[in-house]
Amino acid sequence: MNTKNLTVCKSNEVIQAGYQLSLNEQRVVLASIGLVDPRKELLVTDRFELAAKDFVTMFGVSEKNAYKALIEVAQTLFKRYVVIEKPFPDKPNINKLQTHWISSICYMESEGKIALTFAPDLIPYLSQLKGSFTRYDLKNIGNMTSTYGIRLYELLMQWKGTGKREIEIEWLKKQFELDASYDRMFDLKKRVIDPAVKDINNHSNYTVSWTQRKTGRKVTHLIFAFSEKPPEGEKPKRITKPKEKMILGVPVSEIEKQARGTESYEQAAARINREKDTKKTPTETNKEQNYMRIEVIKSLINKNKDFYLDEFNRKSFVTIKGINGAIIEPDLKLAGLFD
Repeated sequence: MNTKNLTVCKSNEVIQAGYQLSLNEQRVVLASIGLVDPRKELLVTDRFELAAKDFVTMFGVSEKNAYKALIEVAQTLFKRYVVIEKPFPDKPNINKLQTHWISSICYMESEGKIALTFAPDLIPYLSQLKGSFTRYDLKNIGNMTSTYGIRLYELLMQWKGTGKREIEIEWLKKQFELDASYDRMFDLKKRVIDPAVKDINNHSNYTVSWTQRKTGRKVTHLIFAFSEKPPEGEKPKRITKPKEKMILGVPVSEIEKQARGTESYEQAAARINREKDTKKTPTETNKEQNYMRIEVIKSLINKNKDFYLDEFNRKSFVTIKGINGAIIEPDLKLAGLFD
């Protein structure tokens, strides 16, 4: 088998499907898909062979580990399934299709290779592809050591024309079939996101960075920015990261790192500003400017003290038209709001 320049082509329904494969199972599936001509008809009888020596070339493993991997995959891959959402455009009443990846697999010990056939229900998502499908070179994921790196790479390649993709965390956990041990953002980041991003940056043809977005007080989305690496010898292009949102002059990333308990974004930003303010050592000029500012604040809040007291009790800071930024507790004390 010619293992050079294999291209993986999948319908986007499979790219976004829910499934869980081990690293070697993923490698075997992708190598076999790479042998499919996506323009032609794929038959249920078409068999695809993968030898240990090919496994060594494509995925950079030792020959001993390649034989071991193929034996193990021959025993486990038949049991694996994939869940495709909205599988039939002409049948909107069918929400999900659950199908095995393959319909048969065997290991030929004397030849050191496996042979498999794809499951009938999966074939329409691999052959005669038109419209929405994703294509990438197998070599770009060949050296990855994390199945999550491969999955994330595919999700990004689906949107490679934009260089940016926002993914809902709950959707990602569902499609990756992650259990409750990944419910904490810390665990998801440490065990899934960071290893996947590292894999892509170290072993693929793309560079990726990410930030997170909250809905209310909960982190709900991951935002990935990515760009293709330049050819060797060329100066790398700078990745354009999503412009970070600021709240009361504090970057959201800083707020998320320092937020306490049930603090809202605004409350955390106000506290961070307050803490920064207490660390400052103003010059005599700054003291004079601050004195004048306090006098202006005092004259404004005295006109409607009850209103501003109520605002402070709700937000832990006050905003006044004509004065830049949030007015925090130390300045409000000097201005006599609490007298």
